[in-house]
Amino acid sequence: MSAAANSDVAMLRERAEVAAAALPPLVLARGPVAPIVAPGGHGLRRPGLGEDFWQYRLAHEGDTAATIDWRRSARGDSQFVRDRERQTARTAVIWVGRGAGMAYSGQKGQGETKFDRARLIGLSLALSMIRGGERVSLLGGDVGAGAVQAEKISFSLGNAGLLPHDGDDPDPAALRPGQIAVLIDDFLQQGDALDAFVQRMADLGTTGVMLQVLHPDEEDFPFAGAVRFETVGGLRHETRDAAGIRRAYMARLDARRDHLAALAGRCGLVFGTHDLGRPPSEALIWLHGVLAAR
Repeated sequence: MSAAANSDVAMLRERAEVAAAALPPLVLARGPVAPIVAPGGHGLRRPGLGEDFWQYRLAHEGDTAATIDWRRSARGDSQFVRDRERQTARTAVIWVGRGAGMAYSGQKGQGETKFDRARLIGLSLALSMIRGGERVSLLGGDVGAGAVQAEKISFSLGNAGLLPHDGDDPDPAALRPGQIAVLIDDFLQQGDALDAFVQRMADLGTTGVMLQVLHPDEEDFPFAGAVRFETVGGLRHETRDAAGIRRAYMARLDARRDHLAALAGRCGLVFGTHDLGRPPSEALIWLHGVLAAR
């Protein structure tokens, strides 16, 4: 990896660490979960595999000497075993859209892009969940926890590149039952792919959140006079009166958001928006609250 790429990863990680440190570690509240049992998840209030003490019970045939709690047993004539609370592992997956339109950073083409902000939010959220002991991955990646996983996610997001065409869609085949998914994109490209993915989430019992990230230009449409609009994919629209089409644009944006909110609501997700003109902490506080409440 080049020195420039290393620098990009390090810069993203540093910014994400600062953002994540401003919030408490994110522990995902109970909700639909994957039907597997492993340490590091949330207690199910019954004995089993796990790290936390659950209760003492009388030893019975089949318990080995290593399982006996000799300190507790020394208080009386019976032998006791320390049961640990059975825990179910939680898996959170994060997807950041890589469509070419995410490169937009304003009319002058300077400053932070939508993709930059989306990656920052995604990594900050991942670090916050890892600090809370959760198992996290990027969508389609290997699930893990701890410092090693934090490094992997930082590396992947820091080196992620944009696609050469407009729009991007998450892969339904990468979903697993019971996951909590965080989807971050501008969600401006209309089509059936996103609807199919979210429906697949519902079919698998996967919950989560969709966060739409837009530039202030896209929120407010501050254009006037003769303007040529052009996407990376080659779509063009020229007008001599940009201010005159603002109302139609805002109506289409509202309709798109209504569709996204309705899609999320039908499938058990939560939809929210974030403006690059606002600090990333606002999106993180909102995401933290939504995910901790599910």
